[in-house]
Amino acid sequence: MEYAVLFLPLLGSIIGYFGKRLGNFFSELATCFFVCASGILSIIIFYNGVKTGNYGNYKIFEWVNSGSFVANWSIKIDPLSSIMLVVVTLVSSLVHIYSIGYMKHDPHKPRFMSYLSLFTFSMLALVVSDNFLQLFFGWEGVGLCSYLLIGFWYKRNSANNAAIKAFIVNRVGDFGLAVGIFLIFYHFGTINYDEVFQLVPQITNKEINFLSFEINLITAICLFLFIGAMGKSAQFLLHTWLPDAMEGPTPVSALIHAATMVTAGVFLIVRCSPIFEYSEIALNVITIVGGITAIFAASVALVQNDIKRIIAYSTCSQLGYMFFAAGVGAYHIAMFHLFTHAFFKALLFLGSGSVIHAFKDDQDIRNMGGVWRQLPYTWFLMLVGTLALTGFPFLSGFYSKDAIIEFAYSKHSLIGNFAAYIGIFTAFLTAIYSWRLMFKTFHGKYMNKNLSLKETHESPLVMLIPLAFLALGAIFSGYIFKDLFIGSENKNFWESSIFFLQEINYEHPPLWFLLFTPILVVSAIPISYYIFISNRKILDKFTENNKLLYNFLLNKWYIDQIYEFIFVIPIKKMGLFFWKKGDENTIDRFGPNGISKIVKLISNKAVQFQSGYIYDYAFVMLIGLSLLITFLILN
Repeated sequence: MEYAVLFLPLLGSIIGYFGKRLGNFFSELATCFFVCASGILSIIIFYNGVKTGNYGNYKIFEWVNSGSFVANWSIKIDPLSSIMLVVVTLVSSLVHIYSIGYMKHDPHKPRFMSYLSLFTFSMLALVVSDNFLQLFFGWEGVGLCSYLLIGFWYKRNSANNAAIKAFIVNRVGDFGLAVGIFLIFYHFGTINYDEVFQLVPQITNKEINFLSFEINLITAICLFLFIGAMGKSAQFLLHTWLPDAMEGPTPVSALIHAATMVTAGVFLIVRCSPIFEYSEIALNVITIVGGITAIFAASVALVQNDIKRIIAYSTCSQLGYMFFAAGVGAYHIAMFHLFTHAFFKALLFLGSGSVIHAFKDDQDIRNMGGVWRQLPYTWFLMLVGTLALTGFPFLSGFYSKDAIIEFAYSKHSLIGNFAAYIGIFTAFLTAIYSWRLMFKTFHGKYMNKNLSLKETHESPLVMLIPLAFLALGAIFSGYIFKDLFIGSENKNFWESSIFFLQEINYEHPPLWFLLFTPILVVSAIPISYYIFISNRKILDKFTENNKLLYNFLLNKWYIDQIYEFIFVIPIKKMGLFFWKKGDENTIDRFGPNGISKIVKLISNKAVQFQSGYIYDYAFVMLIGLSLLITFLILN
């Protein structure tokens, strides 16, 4: 069963791609069937683990054996990986089914479905790995698949540029991950999780010389691993690829943002908790970067107009929550938020796809409005997703997001208070931009000038049914699983996969603190309605009087422009210099072009002897004979 969970999506990808000669329907059926089967088996594995503690490590084959270095290709099933299996396969199954309707008119649908399944396989290979080499294989696999899927519509320059950007930015993070793995292998002599984690306590005080600085080995490893996590999970400074990834089809956005690629960084930190727990510096860095990411992305989402980009920045912000939860030691709560977030974020992305479908590929919320009666099912389902995202009481986001804030507050430390108050403020901003999206998309005056209101239409059932299942997860997943993930039972549940250096003594914050965030979230609803629907002049006037702030947020804190100035433009100039001066004017000029010119010159001179007259040939033969005799005499 464990083997089937991993390899069924790969089999579906192969059959779906090479079965395209049998028609689109065959490819759709094959990929959906195998991924759904993997999803069902994942639920069984998770259930068996919870009820009976039935976990294990299943060796597939010996991958690398060189001296004392051994790395197997294995399937490690424990509480952490079993949860990730459920998240990845369930969301992927629903995205596959949704894609049947969304990509109905695309001529390359078999290729798209195949890529989705390959993406799923790569993520599964990552989460079930029992060593860092297999993890790196899956890590690079999801990077490759994201490149293929973001640039799926390759005839669009914007899609190609977005795919290249995602690939390059992720290479920066991947370099950090690779260095971290090299350090682990060099100093531990192994890359197997269990062996590395057992050796960590023995070398907590070991110092290494890095770039002429003495630095703690564990801290160095943790920071490099975190750089890898920053790239994949789009944390501040390595986040720039994520919004541009919206150039891919909407199902791709849902899969990348909800269950697969961006969650890999959080998974890495939690998986390596036995290492991170011994580096307070690394944990503080994670908390600070996560907090900055949360508030940065939420602030930028306030002014974006592309419906998918708003939700993309929302993902970036929620990942910030997960990271600063891990940074304050709440690895189990970070995983709980990852679990609930997968449902409501996939719901919002696929719901936005339904809206885009209704508006004939228009993604600007300024061209929408007043369509909630035309799209009643989409409106209701996106309403559920919005309530869950904002942390509305008793929906999934309420349980997981508030748990992060409460745990951070209960630390009673400077870094804990920083995370808690950043979390509260970000929760308020999240509610504002989420309701802005809902109100401007579905309510108020209809604003589209290119499409009449009557032309908008509800999506087919094949797109709505996956949304309905995700809505159930967005409503109930927090309540059902909170005791298992973060309740009194969580210690026994997580003990085989998450390491806590100190026993968690969770103190309930005061009542005012518990009520503060939900009150803020609920109060954002009438505030947003008043600002974005009832009295828009207030917002227009505020924007007019605060153009610097508005442009600062609209331009995403000018991070892209800074990178353009510091990295892109100088590298382009350097490349142009080496191309023109080095390649063309030096290598080509004196290399192949120079040699060809000499050969051409000699041949042009030699051809003059081909006159057709006997005396010319006799003259050439005489010169050649004279040269030969001279050479023989001299030697």
